[in-house]
Amino acid sequence: MGVAELAHVRWIAGGTGAGKSTVARILAERHGLTVYDGDRAEAGYAARCTPERHPYMCALLRTPVEERYAGRAPEEVFRAMPSLHGETFGFVVEDLLALPADRPVLVDDFRPLPRELAPLLVRPEQAVFLLPAPGFRRRVLEARYADPGRARATWGDVDPAAALAVRVARDELWDAEVRRQARETGLPVVDVDGSRDAEALAAGLAAAFGLMQRSGHPVRDARGGCSPC
Repeated sequence: MGVAELAHVRWIAGGTGAGKSTVARILAERHGLTVYDGDRAEAGYAARCTPERHPYMCALLRTPVEERYAGRAPEEVFRAMPSLHGETFGFVVEDLLALPADRPVLVDDFRPLPRELAPLLVRPEQAVFLLPAPGFRRRVLEARYADPGRARATWGDVDPAAALAVRVARDELWDAEVRRQARETGLPVVDVDGSRDAEALAAGLAAAFGLMQRSGHPVRDARGGCSPC
């Protein structure tokens, strides 16, 4: 597979709680994009994984939700992530190649890593990694799981505060790995701390991605160029 086959794809990856889905929704509405939602697509990975090719994914599927975070060290949970070992990226590529390529596709998924994306990009600005500040992410996740039903569906019947603490620490390890790989591959990282709202982030990404306005002209920033936010 060559880079030309995915030249119409733009990628928003990075850390949990950075606002990827909100920004993706704004960009899709403004620019008529097809959004590939990684969280929704993940449900379809289970039927395609095999113990030989996807041992971490199969192990995760066998683990009850109550045991995925409770009583485990953040480093252990981090090292068990299938995406850290490249097990999910092939599914993403397969799904993208099956979609029509007549208009841009925007991937909204935390799982892709810079070292996986770099060989598939025509230019580095086709991808961005949004990384939330630790305090910002904690506030986002605390609000997200304040609903007892949502917390139970995610953590099972365990102490949600303890599970969330492990999750936040795991996500900090993930962010550090993303940042390290992005530095090595030269792919752009955007730090998210709440100082800019989703509209501002979307405007910057539209320029960086070279997306077309409804008029058919590329989105440009205030300086007349297409640049990351």
